Order: sequence, then structure tokens, then C-alpha cells
Amino acid sequence: MLQKWPRNEAAPHCLPLSVRTKMSGSDDDDDVPTLSAHTLAALEEFYNETRTRTEQEPGSTDVFAVGAVAEDWKMSQFWYTDETATRLAEEVIREAGEGGRIACVSAPSVYQKLKQGVVDGSHLVTAVILEYDRRFAAYGDDFIFYDYSEPLALSSSVPEQSFDVVLADPPYLSEECLAKVALTIKYLSKGKVLLCTGEVMENLAKELLDVRKCSFHPKHNRNLSNEFRCFVNYPSKLL
Repeated sequence: MLQKWPRNEAAPHCLPLSVRTKMSGSDDDDDVPTLSAHTLAALEEFYNETRTRTEQEPGSTDVFAVGAVAEDWKMSQFWYTDETATRLAEEVIREAGEGGRIACVSAPSVYQKLKQGVVDGSHLVTAVILEYDRRFAAYGDDFIFYDYSEPLALSSSVPEQSFDVVLADPPYLSEECLAKVALTIKYLSKGKVLLCTGEVMENLAKELLDVRKCSFHPKHNRNLSNEFRCFVNYPSKLL
């Protein structure tokens, strides 16, 4: 099985030799990305700082606020900034149109922004979240359990080509992950696709989904080592 790298690390063959991150793993745990000691220490420090800050500061009472569900970097979770989540929510609302249906695949920040009710037109669309992390089951019927390694093993309540826009942010930067997520996207989408992933995946994204790179740069609440971009298969204001 191919190794998988989190959103904040490209597979080593995608990076220049001088900046490659050493990865290791056994046959028994090759489903779990193993980070370098330096990267792991940095992530652990970030996690501890976030946990301390959460304990010291009153939390938001808005269950749909971006970050209401804490990042778990061990699951390759890195939330968008509020500005990016808003911009992407505006985009999918515009493209879905009144009465449109939006699927957020491994993109909880955008789903939350759509449900907050703070983006114009959000009351005109419906949205669901496809996630592996069962903490998001707190969102009730909007939550659809999703394991990208089984791209078509979806609930029977999810019919084929039932979403006007599919926004997806594959959890790992690997050819295997993107190829499988692309199968899910094709199953769900009536046509319009908005893909957010590392720029290093541009050629494969084009091959699999016929998307092109936008000028818009999505940002995360903390800087990732990879350049992140958006890709679409329709005329978009993000271009």
C-alpha cells in the first residue's frame, strides 16, 4: 500500500532533495503517516499550546464556528482561516444556486461556515459533511461517515449525482488518496467540482477531474509547509 502524507507534508518524491522529510513505517502500520521527529515535535508543541489556550479562554458557544471541533493533527486536520472558509462558502453558494445541494468532503471548515448563517445566501442551500471523524456526527443528519479508502462505500441515503457542487479537500497528499477521493467526487457531483489540495497535485488533479488552478490561495489557521491551491472545472470567480 502506498504511504500517505498529511496535508502539511508532500510525499518525498514531490519535494526537492534538500527539503525532503524522512518518513518511515512498517507493513503493519503503513495506513498511518509517520512524521519526522522534528515535524512531530512541532505538531505536538502546537497541539499543547492549542489545548492550553482552549482551557484558559472561554470557548465559542457557536457549534458551527470554524474550530468549534478542535483540530486533530493526527488525523491530518488543519482548519481554514475564517476568511478562507467564508470565501469558499460564498463560492459554493453562488454556484449551487437557490435550492442547491452542496457536499463538503473532508472540508468541515466550509460546512461550518455554510451552517453558521453569516454568509449571504446560505439559507438558500443545503449542505452535508462527509467526514471520517465521528465527532462531526454531532451535526446530525448532515453528517455522512466517509472513509476515503473506501470511496464508494457511502450511506444508501446518498444517491449518485445528487449534489450541485462538491467541494473536497483530500486529507493526504498522495496519488492514492486523490485518486480515491476523485471517485467519490464523480459519484456525488452533478458536474461542478471545487478541489482544495497541495499545488504539487495539480497535474494529477487535472488528469482525474479535468480541473484547473485558481488564482485564489486558501489559507489555514496555521501555516502549512505545502503551497495550497484551489482547482475548479467550471468558470469561477476564484480564477
